[in-house]
Amino acid sequence: MKILGFDTSKLPSPSAQGAIPILVLLVLIMMLVPLPAIILDVLFTFNIALSIIVLFTAINIKSFKDFVAFPTVLLLTTLLRLSLNVASTRIVLLDGYKGTDAAGKVIEAFGVFLIGGNFAVGIVIFIVITIINFVVITKGSGRVAEVSARFALDSMPGKQMAIDADLNAGLIQQDEAKARRADVAQEADFFGSMDGASKFVRGDAMAGIMILVINLIGGLMIGVLQHGMDFGKALSTFASLTIGDGLVAQIPALVISTAAGILVTRVATEDDFSGQVSKQFEANSNALGVVAAVLGILGVLPGMPHFIFLAFATLFGTLAYMTHQRIKKEAAEAKIAAAQPVTNEELEWKDVPIVEPLCLELAYRLIPLVDKGDDSDLIKRIKAIRRKFVTQVGFLIPSVHIRDNLQLSAESYRVLLYGAEIGRGQCLPDRLLAIQQSGTEKIPGIEVKDPTFGMPAVWIERRQRDEAIAKGYTVVEPAVVITTHLDHLIHQHAAELLGRQETQDLLDHFKMSYPKLVEDVIPKIVTVAQLQRILQLLLEENVPIKDLRTILEVSSEYAGKLNDPLEILPHIRYALRRTIVQDSLGDGNNFKVLGIQPEFERLIEQSIGAGAIAPDGLIEPSLARMFGEEVIKGVQEMENENLPPVIVSGTRTRATISRIARRVCPQAIILALSELPPTANLAFYKVLCSQTGKNP
Repeated sequence: MKILGFDTSKLPSPSAQGAIPILVLLVLIMMLVPLPAIILDVLFTFNIALSIIVLFTAINIKSFKDFVAFPTVLLLTTLLRLSLNVASTRIVLLDGYKGTDAAGKVIEAFGVFLIGGNFAVGIVIFIVITIINFVVITKGSGRVAEVSARFALDSMPGKQMAIDADLNAGLIQQDEAKARRADVAQEADFFGSMDGASKFVRGDAMAGIMILVINLIGGLMIGVLQHGMDFGKALSTFASLTIGDGLVAQIPALVISTAAGILVTRVATEDDFSGQVSKQFEANSNALGVVAAVLGILGVLPGMPHFIFLAFATLFGTLAYMTHQRIKKEAAEAKIAAAQPVTNEELEWKDVPIVEPLCLELAYRLIPLVDKGDDSDLIKRIKAIRRKFVTQVGFLIPSVHIRDNLQLSAESYRVLLYGAEIGRGQCLPDRLLAIQQSGTEKIPGIEVKDPTFGMPAVWIERRQRDEAIAKGYTVVEPAVVITTHLDHLIHQHAAELLGRQETQDLLDHFKMSYPKLVEDVIPKIVTVAQLQRILQLLLEENVPIKDLRTILEVSSEYAGKLNDPLEILPHIRYALRRTIVQDSLGDGNNFKVLGIQPEFERLIEQSIGAGAIAPDGLIEPSLARMFGEEVIKGVQEMENENLPPVIVSGTRTRATISRIARRVCPQAIILALSELPPTANLAFYKVLCSQTGKNP
């Protein structure tokens, strides 16, 4: 615990932890228990000393973080002053008729000696001090605290996002991120508490005026009616006591309010308040010179107080000259230091930037989607699609790093793969995306294209959800729009995400279940590089690699005979045929597919020669273009009828046809005839590159 900037946990006595509760209890007791005059003198003196300690602590700290207990200290000091007011009011009204020292020497000093015994002047001074405290200092510091609290709360999501981005990028560790998050929350809590604590001081000032009036009127009535005093003597005695009581409470209140104003108006730097003022005035030495010149001119004018003006002109002129000379000396030293050869620090490997495999960049309006950290809906869904990918495909993709990008338009996002953009979209965080189905009635909203599949869609207000669902739209949240697009892009680029490190990690994981198989095959028969290429070829055609046991066994069987992974691939696909067919065509034996004209396949087969795939230069461009156009048309027609876009070809030509077809239509699935079950009943929806133009 910190009290007035001091860490009480470092005190040797364990009983110090109970000091604050005991002090608070004693302050409350003072309102109820009569106190002798000597105790009041001690407590008023302590109150003055406490206010000075708080003021100097506020001046000397470097940041509000060094004095976060200040709002509570402000409350306790206010409560202490009010308790002293109650205690002093009791003794003034009971014993005030005895003289101006009835309430103690401190109140007598403030009520008699400080104002010269003139209670009218004392009343004016008390009112002036109260107005300064209430109208100027307290109101101003309260307004600054209110605005600071509002800005701190508004900037909190952005600051939290920046911390999460630094953490995801590896720039900071988890402990540092946790500390920075605590600092952000502490800043908002501090200024919010200061905004509320300023109301205590304002109420204290109003209470001081009311206590002054009550003491003065009550004292006159008690002195005249109960003790038979003359009205003039009673007025002089009780006015002095009342003014002394008011001043001895309001002056510490003014000091505390000044400390609060200094604390909330200063900007946190490496220097305390004195250092800030000193450096910044020294940096503007010309202002001192101008002041010296103006005072010097005024000092020689007739009728002016020459000595005072000329003395201050000399003082400011001397300060300006000394500051200017010091600045010139520092500039010369800096110039000499810059001219000296600088020894370049040796670069280290930590200076080399690491490109993130997967990155999601959000514009500033989309930052609220992740401002809750791991509890954000978007982050939860990203974790879910990674988990789903592992289950469906068979390997763990790298983490998705999320960061803000102020260069993007307000509601945009983009996905980066190894630093290069692979996808971009727009998302309205305060709306819902209604994806239009064929034949659905139009609904008011912002018409767009679904960023994932390019389907017609409308951004609608959230209150239109039920209406859109009733009209047949598919309504999704903004976070679902982004994660669906991200999931689609991850599946499209899965082969690129499977690097050498991921391949090795996959082998290490698989080795726990099949240690002998991995030991016999890797790297004796199949190297890690060859296995990585085989897995990438499968992923390029959307074939899951979950069955790593079959992949390793088939690869080891043919690796000694065939060196090219493209030549091994058909054998692996044949071994995985059941999985491939089920993922592509589903269960059952009746399939509608796209066929290929046998003559076209013979041309491709001639181009292949002895290789596993035909080089692009051996395929006539017009023939490849014609085939690509027919693939696009055929796949679109099948998708319109909700049929899987499957093309069946010969085993030998499948790889070449797959490369040509997927280049123009990535969602196309190319199967070899040998991969289909023997009992399959094929129905050709259409024949591509048919010379007759008729379908069988």
